[in-house]
This record gives sequence, structure tokens and C-alpha cells, in this order.
Amino acid sequence: NGSVQMECALLYSFLEVSSDCKFREQLHCLQSQGIVPFLKGGYCYDDEVELQTDGNRSGHMQNGELVFDPEINEEIVRIIAAQLAEIGDQFDKEIKARVVNDLVQHFLNENLSGEEITQRMSEAVEGLARAIPSDMEQEKATLVLAMVLTKKIANTMPSLLHRVFSTTVNYISQQLHNYIAAMV
Repeated sequence: NGSVQMECALLYSFLEVSSDCKFREQLHCLQSQGIVPFLKGGYCYDDEVELQTDGNRSGHMQNGELVFDPEINEEIVRIIAAQLAEIGDQFDKEIKARVVNDLVQHFLNENLSGEEITQRMSEAVEGLARAIPSDMEQEKATLVLAMVLTKKIANTMPSLLHRVFSTTVNYISQQLHNYIAAMV
């Protein structure tokens, strides 16, 4: 889905460069399963999208695959992801195991819809954003916390990576897309 390419690339790159990532094998499997499309060398390369005035991003079909107009440099995404991962390492120790374990239980609950899971993730991120003192802008703190929670959930239960990755991409796309677009 072209509407989440930038978020997908950023989260994937963040997880790949994060310290203490115990699920690298599962992370790389996201590519082969088609969950993280358009990657080369471990990073998205066709995440180049151009935001249109109507809020949509441009793209066209070529040989049956979606191709985006060049706008976002993969190297910039890598640099931003690495910077966010450094911040994430600082936040990591502030996140209580109970918060992560509660989210793991929600992700394990097959009866919860994608919307309900995203809502639980949102509530956890917002609660952490209020609890962790930070002098950085709220959007950046929220983005980093969502990505750190993704890492911590996948570290706790690697089999949940696919579901938590998709949920986080949807969450940051819904909540922080304009912030991420401006950053990139």
C-alpha cells in the first residue's frame, strides 16, 4: 500500500539499526513475506512518494508493480531511523515491563480487531508520552515511543512481529504522517 511506504521504511530501518533487537531473523522475513515491500539491502528504496495537494501520494503502475515518483532518499530515511533509534535507546529503560506485557496480551488476543489493537497501542504510547519527561517535541517522542514499543513487544514474543509491525505502521501513518513527511 503506497500510503504507508514512508512509515514502513522508517519503522523497518529503526528496528534494523536498534540495539538489543532479538528478532532480526523475523524482521528480515517481513521482506520475504511481502509485508515490507520494495526493499533492497535491508531498506526500502521505492518508498519515494510525492504528497499531492489532495493529501494523497502519487504513484503509477509499471509492469504490475506500484512505482512512486522519486521524492524521498533512502539514505535520509536511514539517517533519521538511526537518530530515532538513539533516542529510543534512552526511552527503552523508562518503559515498564508491565506496559509491554499488557500489549503482548492484546496482540495475542485473536478476538481484537486491528482497530482495537491500534487503539490499545495508541493508549499505551500516549500514557508513556505523559509519564516520560522529555524536552523534545511531542510528535517525535510519540513516534519514538511507538517504535520502541514495537521493538520491545517483538523482543518479548518474536512471533508477534508481523502483527505489531503492521499495527505500528498503521498507527504512525494515522497519527504522525505529516510529521514524518516533514522530517523526511
